[in-house]
Amino acid sequence: MEQVTTTADEADYVIVGGGAAGCVLAARLGERTRDRIVMLEAGPRDRSPLIRIPAGVIKLLFDKRYAWQFRTEPSEGTAMRRVFAPQGRTLGGSSSINGMIYNRGQAQDYDGWEEGGAEGWSYRDVLTYFRRSERRIGGEPNQYHGATGPLPVSDADWTNPAIDAFIDGVSALGLPRNPDYNGASQEGVGTLQRVIEDGRRVSAARAFLHPAGRRIDVRTRAHATEIVFEGRRAVGVRYTDPDGRTLRLVRARKEVLVCTGALNTPKLLQLSGIGAGPAISALGLPVVADLPGVGQNLQDHFGTRSVVRIRNAPTANELSRWPYLGVEIGKWLMKKPSILGLSSSLAYVFARTDPSLDRPDLQFVLTPMSFKAGQFGVVDRDPGFSLASWQHRPESRGTVAAGSPSWRDDPVIQPNYLASEVDQRVTVAGIRLARTFLQTPQMARFVAGEVTPGADIRDDAELLHYARQFGSTIYHFCGTCRMGDPDRADTVVGPDLRLKGVDGLRVVDASVMPTVPSGNTYAPTLMIAERAADLIISGGSAG
Repeated sequence: MEQVTTTADEADYVIVGGGAAGCVLAARLGERTRDRIVMLEAGPRDRSPLIRIPAGVIKLLFDKRYAWQFRTEPSEGTAMRRVFAPQGRTLGGSSSINGMIYNRGQAQDYDGWEEGGAEGWSYRDVLTYFRRSERRIGGEPNQYHGATGPLPVSDADWTNPAIDAFIDGVSALGLPRNPDYNGASQEGVGTLQRVIEDGRRVSAARAFLHPAGRRIDVRTRAHATEIVFEGRRAVGVRYTDPDGRTLRLVRARKEVLVCTGALNTPKLLQLSGIGAGPAISALGLPVVADLPGVGQNLQDHFGTRSVVRIRNAPTANELSRWPYLGVEIGKWLMKKPSILGLSSSLAYVFARTDPSLDRPDLQFVLTPMSFKAGQFGVVDRDPGFSLASWQHRPESRGTVAAGSPSWRDDPVIQPNYLASEVDQRVTVAGIRLARTFLQTPQMARFVAGEVTPGADIRDDAELLHYARQFGSTIYHFCGTCRMGDPDRADTVVGPDLRLKGVDGLRVVDASVMPTVPSGNTYAPTLMIAERAADLIISGGSAG
């Protein structure tokens, strides 16, 4: 039983969540106002040395101190498996534990947001905010990239002849070499951009929050348990002390800003009385605002990995073992290219399953490492490469819900992966294309054989079964507090990110994305927070 402390302190803004969006929002508000800002983060400070080592992601994802150890509910799309779905739980959030890929998606994604009712969020509008965050390293300054932002975006610096052959082979199939998929066009093949500088991860906390210093009152191990309302106005947040037993209250003179991500944000709102009325009442809680869209519209990228055995080229499988690992550590300490400084993937392909499509509907990423089948994080003994593929714009929609009235319980997550026949078809096409990309003449010298799905798995039904058995999240959860026209019944926040039906509360994280971008969600989340800071400071106009 928690002990409730009645004494409350005050701030102008209370930011709930110290993840990517919260870090940007706190830093920008701190730069441009004299307001008092309190940030509440459920996890610890980002002091683990593994956070700075890009390869540390393999350990951090399984560390309950720094990552929520969520699992999805079983479904037919996952062969009734519960899929491991960790989320960042420290300053920087998932940017402190993710694969560090910088991928904005396609211009049409944001134009689609605006067409769906999110006025002011077209690509033309949001490009300014992408550029504001970015400090592009190595590329020429142009209309698509920023040169002076806090976030370093660099190109891969670790070379491998098999990766070069992969790019050559895909290009020979007719896809263009594209040195900048975040520029004029996404389609093509090349090397990935990443948020790494001198071989070190640069999280949102390191890029944005830490330079803000004492301007922000950061409280870690402070788990928000509910948003406090007076009538229909949010006036503060109740949260736990680090002991986990004492509840405190911090009041917000201006606004409460919820930045806890697409899985935790709907749970917090529901525990605060905001969501579908019957569901809130079923938890035994009073209804503050009946918003049926809260926790609906869950989207994610569902990926499959094709693995080949590699010869005549180094892979991280053997380089991550002694004595080779000692050499790699030495290189990393001297800020030279090393497997310790690699992003989760090095090369990419953006392709169309049908030439009649106007833009790519599939993404592929190549990693110079392979894991044992069904055991992510357990590195193969034999040298291998993995080529992951996923559908850009899945039609399947899922849900997130508070499963009980207790803040201690995990949210109930049901993505409904592969529920749509279109998703099934595109996923199978992706596995077939991955096999084609790994079997080009250019790769023949390096590929010793296919490990998964396995050469004996050929027809569509078998490939779909493989995807259901071994597919997994790509950690791009979004959409559970949909942004759009406030007159739509399923809209949760308006284009100004204010929550419908209440005052003094905005949501600023990936949950507001109406549809998942055709790429990774980290860069778009930073963009949302950059734009949110402008909206808040200007008084909320979305125009």
